[in-house]
Amino acid sequence: MDTIKSVHVLPLAWSSTMQRHPLACSMIHSNSRLSIRRYHSDNGSRVLTSERKRQIVSSLQGGGAFSSSSSSSTSIADTISSSFPILVISFAILGIMQPSSMTWIPNSLITWAIGFSMLGMGLTLTFEDFTRVLSAPQQIMTGVVLQYTVMPSLAFIISRLAQLPLDLTIGLCIVGACPGGTASNIVTYLAKADVPLSVAMTTASTLGAVFMTPFLTSMLLGTLVQVDGVGLLLSTLQVVLFPVLLGCTLNQLFPRMVSKITPYSTVSAVLLVACICGRVMASNSVAVMAAGVKLVAGIFALHAGGFFLGYTVSKYAIGVPEKAARTNSIEVGMQNSALGAMLATQHFGPMAAVPCAISACLHSLLGSILAWYFSSKDASTAVDEYTANM
Repeated sequence: MDTIKSVHVLPLAWSSTMQRHPLACSMIHSNSRLSIRRYHSDNGSRVLTSERKRQIVSSLQGGGAFSSSSSSSTSIADTISSSFPILVISFAILGIMQPSSMTWIPNSLITWAIGFSMLGMGLTLTFEDFTRVLSAPQQIMTGVVLQYTVMPSLAFIISRLAQLPLDLTIGLCIVGACPGGTASNIVTYLAKADVPLSVAMTTASTLGAVFMTPFLTSMLLGTLVQVDGVGLLLSTLQVVLFPVLLGCTLNQLFPRMVSKITPYSTVSAVLLVACICGRVMASNSVAVMAAGVKLVAGIFALHAGGFFLGYTVSKYAIGVPEKAARTNSIEVGMQNSALGAMLATQHFGPMAAVPCAISACLHSLLGSILAWYFSSKDASTAVDEYTANM
């Protein structure tokens, strides 16, 4: 009959795994021990059951510490984190079918919530992380160049292949010409990619938007679209950079207090992205329902192509590290659709803003699925490597 024993695994057994998957192994306690129940069969072999492995993977995805006596609140946090794509899809459908259930959320509250989530991400970082990123500016420039080449090219090709009406073609091309969005930083965090690099890329692409967005819209549409560069930069600094730097500072000054808060940063980020999708769909439910399959398919192809090419070109053509390739994928695939909607409305009318509204939901939905895939892959690989050394 099987007997159950609890063993403590010292850091040495995890050394090779942690080197390759440091974020996937972030759930290890501060005392560097991980309690795992293992089963001893009659013949003496030790087996980690599939159910136990599933529990460990779920804990790794949530980013929290795992133990046999984990609290119910941590379990709830892990469940919410691992259900990221389901929540995003559910909120988006709810926004379309019952707009009043989401329209009560004011846009100003979403802006503050993004800043709060960025603060939570900053709590998981140190200034050494940013020093590492800034010491390799070529990685930042790689992402920015991909941002302003892949997406505009895809937008132009897809709009021509889909033969969309003029207003919708304009909106799609404007989406492709926009810089990276702030939601990309949240998805990067959930995907266990390189958050400091993502923040640096968002800031750099936003600076570049002052010149690149008017230039690209002129090339794609034959019309020069002016961008409020100062306002766009100040918004990015307020919502992205300053909260992250504040979080880093708190982490440096009060590490013990911060360590108790950080497990819930993932939950707040997941719920925020889901609410953003629901709010966007609710505000544009009529336009989305009337847009037609062709437009939705075109926007889906735009963002899916951005995610795919951002990763494959970075990883296999340029040869950047895995975490940087994931970050490039997310930064390229996710655009500042809110900026696109504002520009489209100001210069071309409300119909041109419809693709931007749909884009805001689809890139968050696809990003959530990608984040879930990356984090699941890391967690599963980490557990497999551990069990191989048992």
